[in-house]
Amino acid sequence: MTSPDGARVICGGQGLPTRAPCERKEDIGWRRVVRNFTPSWFSVNMGTGIVSILLHQLPYTAPPMLNISYAFFGLNAVLFIIFTALTTVRYVLYPEIWPAMIAHAGQSLFLGCFPMGFATIINMMALACASWGRGFIYLTWSFWWVDVVLSVAVCISMPYIVMSRHKPELQTVTAAMLLTVVPAVVAAGTGSLIADILPNSGHAFTTLVASYVLWGIGVFFTGCILALYFQRLTLHSLPAKEVIVSVFLPLGPMGQGGFGVQELGRVAITILPETTAFRSLGVGSAQSGEILYVMGVFLGLVMWGFGMVWLAIALISIRRIKNFPFNMGWWGFTFPLGTMAACSGSLATNLDSDFFRVATMILTSSVVLLWIVVAARTVYLSFTGALFYAPCLKDLRGKEQVSGLDRP
Repeated sequence: MTSPDGARVICGGQGLPTRAPCERKEDIGWRRVVRNFTPSWFSVNMGTGIVSILLHQLPYTAPPMLNISYAFFGLNAVLFIIFTALTTVRYVLYPEIWPAMIAHAGQSLFLGCFPMGFATIINMMALACASWGRGFIYLTWSFWWVDVVLSVAVCISMPYIVMSRHKPELQTVTAAMLLTVVPAVVAAGTGSLIADILPNSGHAFTTLVASYVLWGIGVFFTGCILALYFQRLTLHSLPAKEVIVSVFLPLGPMGQGGFGVQELGRVAITILPETTAFRSLGVGSAQSGEILYVMGVFLGLVMWGFGMVWLAIALISIRRIKNFPFNMGWWGFTFPLGTMAACSGSLATNLDSDFFRVATMILTSSVVLLWIVVAARTVYLSFTGALFYAPCLKDLRGKEQVSGLDRP
């Protein structure tokens, strides 16, 4: 027997009428997990990855913290491989789900979680594994270019799809729209770490320039979305409690943008003197690097301050709602706050500031505690099956029923 969307179903008992309720084969066992494995699961990689990075870069650290950081790195890599495999199986076995997911106004926005989750792994490869040799460095570089292509593809395609297909009304706009453009900002920050370890100055310069371009794309796109989102909050109050955690998402581009522009400036001091860049402007390469470094620290301070304002708004919003259901959106607590900790850490280093060192430790501790709470809840609800739910499947079945495919 076949279900409305073409899936096989199992009917128990004998003598049941033709239209008796049946249990769909695709709604049980591993098939249910695969069919309902949405892109939002890659937010787990984002949260786990940022914890590994923060613990590795703590201003006040000890060898045990590095070992814990490597453990989180390994866990994140394993989870990313598993999630990628499940995602591949999902769209290979059920290709009709892809257009349904893209058409869904909420689920499709989480496509940006894939390149961002991948970027956290590349970050740790650059920070912790550069000593593994020249071949490993270029493997990391090649991974970064893959991430760049994915980030730009999401950054260009998803806003267009939102404008042309989703066409949301202002009161339905949430900060989740930022997930479509932040991958470019994250890739820029990752590029600064890659450029710092590349042995060839030409390759490093190319990476630096590409990273600045990515930073500009992501940050200015973010400004457009934040203006729209602020107008939505002003005219229509807070989002529904089911998506209230999205109020933390503006921290992501602010924190990651501030971190990335500082790191790009720091790397420019080393890379630009080895190139002939900017000579046509009458400015020496060494001077250009210093200018970019100072600008990076300045912009990092500005973006950190603006991020703190959004953090205050987010905390007040969460306090007002109080009781809100657990879902995959809760991972939005970890990565955005983690990027603010990373930005604080860069400011602490560049300004030699005890204030920012303490702020980094406080923010990092908060991220780790949030990760423990959210991860524990995620594991529990994964075993119960409550988290494996894809709204686009309901939309897909509804369309097929309307078209008459549910007829016997």
